[in-house]
Amino acid sequence: MVTITTATQDNFATIQNIAHTTWPDVYGSILSKEQLTYMLDAFYSTETLLDNMVVKNHHFILVHDASSCLGFAAFEHHYLGKPQTRLHKIYLLPAAQGKGAGKALLEAVVAYAKENASTTISLNVNRYNNACSFYEKMGFTTVSQEDIVIGHGYLMEDFKMEKEI
Repeated sequence: MVTITTATQDNFATIQNIAHTTWPDVYGSILSKEQLTYMLDAFYSTETLLDNMVVKNHHFILVHDASSCLGFAAFEHHYLGKPQTRLHKIYLLPAAQGKGAGKALLEAVVAYAKENASTTISLNVNRYNNACSFYEKMGFTTVSQEDIVIGHGYLMEDFKMEKEI
């Protein structure tokens, strides 16, 4: 059985550890080592996480089993002023994948979204990420593609996916 808890600034080291452990497994065959390092440094520095949580009002949640933290999600309500919740991040430790923890995280995000009057959840996912099939199983559909320039000549090649709730 897994439990969901709200993350605080005290959990940044856990979030950073999960990201640094998970990303090479998820993106190692998709992105160069240099791009992985650049993105992890940019997206998971303590300053960036603090800005996301305090300034941008992203909500972070953690999923735990009886002995450890397995993963996290970050999301934002009223995304772009719409009745939409934006799932910015969802990552599980490689050993935790396929055991229901990701589903539990996503179901928690859906519950929070409903509490905040959202009618849809949106996310971006790398077009070559195996997680695309997970999102499809969870009811998301691809609504568009976008390429996002992130600096240093790097590009994120994403699907934009949405789920009505």
